[in-house]
Amino acid sequence: MLQIPLWKRVLIWGVCALAILIALPNAFYGRVESHNDAKAEIADAGGNSTPEQEAALALWPNWLPSGLMSLGLDLRGGAHLLAEVHVSDVYADRIDNMWPEVRDALRGARDQVGSVRRVTSEPGVLKVQISNPEGIARAVELVRALAQPVTSVTGMGQSDIDVRAEGDTISVQLTEAERAATDTRTMLQSLEIIRRRVDEVGTREPTIQRQGDDRILIQVPGIGSAAELKSLIGTTAQLTFNSVVNVTQDANAQPGPRQAVLPSLNEQGIYYIVETTPVVTGEQLVDAQPAFDQNNRPAVNFRFNASGGRSFGDYTANNIGRPFAIVLDDEVISAPTIQSHISGGSGIITGNFTVEESTELAVLLRAGALPAGMSFLEERTIGPELGADSIAAGQMASIVAMLAIAVFMIACYGWFGFLATVALGINIIMLLAILTLLGATLTLPGIAGIALTMGMAVDANVLIFERIREELREGKSPVRAMDIGFEKALSAITDSNVTGLVTAVIMFVIGSGAVRGFAVTMGIGIITSLFTAVYMTRTLIATWYAWRRPKKIVV
Repeated sequence: MLQIPLWKRVLIWGVCALAILIALPNAFYGRVESHNDAKAEIADAGGNSTPEQEAALALWPNWLPSGLMSLGLDLRGGAHLLAEVHVSDVYADRIDNMWPEVRDALRGARDQVGSVRRVTSEPGVLKVQISNPEGIARAVELVRALAQPVTSVTGMGQSDIDVRAEGDTISVQLTEAERAATDTRTMLQSLEIIRRRVDEVGTREPTIQRQGDDRILIQVPGIGSAAELKSLIGTTAQLTFNSVVNVTQDANAQPGPRQAVLPSLNEQGIYYIVETTPVVTGEQLVDAQPAFDQNNRPAVNFRFNASGGRSFGDYTANNIGRPFAIVLDDEVISAPTIQSHISGGSGIITGNFTVEESTELAVLLRAGALPAGMSFLEERTIGPELGADSIAAGQMASIVAMLAIAVFMIACYGWFGFLATVALGINIIMLLAILTLLGATLTLPGIAGIALTMGMAVDANVLIFERIREELREGKSPVRAMDIGFEKALSAITDSNVTGLVTAVIMFVIGSGAVRGFAVTMGIGIITSLFTAVYMTRTLIATWYAWRRPKKIVV
């Protein structure tokens, strides 16, 4: 069985050569990364390049693979945030936005229900009082007609609102099925918007994933600080265009029904009393770009979709000479006076912006509004120096482990131990190649997983070599002893690797963060170890034996 078919040898050596080729760019990480960045920038520019980009592009040959492992936050430095999404806020906004529909539906049957007015209620509940209590059944029927089916598998067949009569008052709130569906939509939308905002500023390999029912983990390597990341994603960027009722300097002014007092972002001590029901919302915004106004001051150009453009155009046509407020997250960033009918659904936001502020505002608006506010439960910043120290420490630990294992194997098993060490080196290269192909993120615990892989890999060789020793002591020929050693040790090696792989899978599924990083490298390492310990080591020994033809072997 020591005779290995030619096709199998070619396949084994081909896999090893391919692994070396794929893993090679990681040995020149900085140069390849600059090459990849320049290549992407030139592609975005339509093929046009600068001398600096051409120089960066020449750092690595185009004919070689240029894939790299992603480095985790603890190796590269960057910002880490754990955010909690206030999903309950969406219920209140959803119900609040139903008031115009409910009002119009009931006013259409005024002869039956009488006059209609909204009364104060807790958040998430809409209460409407009618002047004719005898028409309450008709009023409930009209409001229930506004219900829509729940758009989720678990809520199929159920309506989205619960309508009840309480004397002369109708109470409207979301059903439990709709709340569950809303929670899912809110989290998915928040994840997507955060990802779009982070991608807008060109950060590399961010980790953005849901944790639990209402939390989001955000890790962005290479960004300056957690505060910088929070400023980018921490705002809900809720943009609305509201009617202005009055302007005051009294922060304690009492607004009328369905009105609010909002501070001016750029005018100290100025407050605007605005209608809380917006004319147009940021959800109808389709584009926002940094620009300059007629006085060459930084501003933001915006454009609405068709429905938003019609609403905006109708409002400006009917309110010429009156101010209207552009509100971002409960602050009035600008309150221009409408000079003429603004058609086409586009306009400009002006204010005392810097160029950086107008650019950031455009990014926030273009990426979309978060559906709910967030609070940050955990935040930390890892400097690039600490990341570099982590890489150096991990490299040193791996080198020391490799040398210690090599010394041990050569001291115990001589030439066979040296061949096992060569197979171990190929094993590590294959592990790095698979991480590169999968786009997996290497973390500091992942480096620990690589170190553990080294020990597990030579453990298989120890089982094989000890079995060969036993067969030699019983007087078997070298070829027969080696055949039996590989054959009989295979079951024990397979059992130990399968149990280790099951453990890695469990850690990956149940664990998070550092535990998953460790599980990824450990799981991949187990698979590559099985290949190199059984097939690679056997091929090396068979090649050596066919070349030297020793009369006896010493293991």
